[in-house]
Amino acid sequence: MIISHQGKTPHIDPGAYVAPNAVVCGDVTIGAGCRILFGAQLIAESGSITIGKECIVMENAVLRSSAQHPLSIGNNCLIGPQTHVVGCTIEDEVFVATGAAVFHAAHLEKGSEVRINGVVHIKTRLPVGAFVPIGWVAVGAPAQMFAPHEHDKIWEVQKTLNFPLTVYGFDRDEADMVKITQRLSQSLASHKDDSAA
Repeated sequence: MIISHQGKTPHIDPGAYVAPNAVVCGDVTIGAGCRILFGAQLIAESGSITIGKECIVMENAVLRSSAQHPLSIGNNCLIGPQTHVVGCTIEDEVFVATGAAVFHAAHLEKGSEVRINGVVHIKTRLPVGAFVPIGWVAVGAPAQMFAPHEHDKIWEVQKTLNFPLTVYGFDRDEADMVKITQRLSQSLASHKDDSAA
């Protein structure tokens, strides 16, 4: 399904393929030779999503952008099934495996990998050719790698990145779920005027 959002209609190269039950919404550009497979969701909300050439977005992947965090994916990247990729930069030849998550303002340099169920946290930079091990968490710039049970070590790096401010626009001291959900509700109301392209 191709959807116009806030006056922006996706641009899909004629040499690309988008599965009939995938959703491509808003200011999205998909390059030649790309394959957007079944159930994938590419949702550009006030910020662009740009995908280079010959990229594969597998089943049920969710790719999002916002005004503060556009999403850019280079050439020859593979975004695995059931991944969550939002508002980040992914350079050429990057592999993001099944179930992985890459968050706002992260930067994955050329040839890097996020293996199954790996996480790249906000503002984290993964160097050229580096990888996040299966199920591990990368945090910081440059990225430090932690096993999932090392929460205290992850938090020591993560807390300075201020997730609520980066993602929702509220400093950690003032963020609460009422403010966050009210802001998201207002922002997501912009979809009421979407239309099939």
